[in-house]
Amino acid sequence: MTSPLILSLTTLLYAALHSWLASLGVKDWAHQHFGSGAARWYRLAYNLFAVISGLPILVLLALLPDQPLYQIPFPWLILTGLGQLAGILLIVMGILQTDPWHFMGLRQILEPQGDSVSPLVISGLYRWVRHPLYTGGLLFIWLTPTLTVNLLTVFIWLSIYLIVGAKLEEQRLLHEYGESYRAYRQRVPMLIPNPWRAK
Repeated sequence: MTSPLILSLTTLLYAALHSWLASLGVKDWAHQHFGSGAARWYRLAYNLFAVISGLPILVLLALLPDQPLYQIPFPWLILTGLGQLAGILLIVMGILQTDPWHFMGLRQILEPQGDSVSPLVISGLYRWVRHPLYTGGLLFIWLTPTLTVNLLTVFIWLSIYLIVGAKLEEQRLLHEYGESYRAYRQRVPMLIPNPWRAK
């Protein structure tokens, strides 16, 4: 079995499991079987599982045979580095804007009403794109200055996963916010900013 095939299967398994655990159906099942405590601990457990279950991909990238595709030379390396920094800033600013404690799953545990629906954020970065964290993630991976066959394989599947994940997340947001999110979705792009549409 070739390295790209092994990485494809591993990344697809990670993406499928991650998306399934984030679905409303699984969350409702956990709430029905484990009570309100499940809702309070679910986000933190989900985040920890997401990090731990992603480690095998990193291990395979380090161990499997690989072939280089390109390496961006200086001074273009500075531009890709700045682009990756912009991606990181998008992710950090997006998390800070939407309550980092809730994002990590700690507010749900520490506060009695921490698992309630938080207000819909449509200002700041969210005025320009609906999913700035995913935009930042895509910027970061595709501006990697050194690309190999194995990295390309993982990046392709991760990009597909992020796009599909954004669409699945929007179903949850529609369920939570209804017409407010539907109107927001009609005027703000999903991943690529469009200054002429921003209001």
